[in-house]
Amino acid sequence: MTEPYKVDQSALLSLTADIVVAHVGANQVAPADLPLLISSVHDALAGLGVTPEEQTPTPAVPVRASVKPDYLVCLEDGRKFKTLKRHLMTSHGLTPDQYRAKWNLPADYPMVAPAYAARRSALAKASGLGRRRTEFPTASDGAQHDGEPSPVATGRASGAKTTPRRKRGRLSISV
Repeated sequence: MTEPYKVDQSALLSLTADIVVAHVGANQVAPADLPLLISSVHDALAGLGVTPEEQTPTPAVPVRASVKPDYLVCLEDGRKFKTLKRHLMTSHGLTPDQYRAKWNLPADYPMVAPAYAARRSALAKASGLGRRRTEFPTASDGAQHDGEPSPVATGRASGAKTTPRRKRGRLSISV
């Protein structure tokens, strides 16, 4: 604890006496409890000018041990998760950036377990995400040779009839 300025002891004793006299005058206090009351009031007044030292939080597990291939360990409560983002918001009210700032983590600290991220990435690549769509697929992809796009590229099933589009808006009826 640090003391920013020196408190005059006589003023502190005078304030303590005034508060104790006012309290004893309004409430019944046993004579055996007076020394405890005086010391607690004195300590409370003496602690008013002192700023408490800020305590740094202690993680549930060491930061280096919090990232495993299959899971991440929450530094707040020590629980294991594949993804931390939802847990942080619902249980601790923290965004990923606030969590990183609180624990002095680097900006690239993962919020998803590495193996889980790799599995999701492989699944996305297998389904074609991340590739640019081509308007007309190459001949090996099933394009027709007459220059028209294949039914796959246009979204139509092969052999399906197309119906003319109906115009939207008011019907014009001539009388």
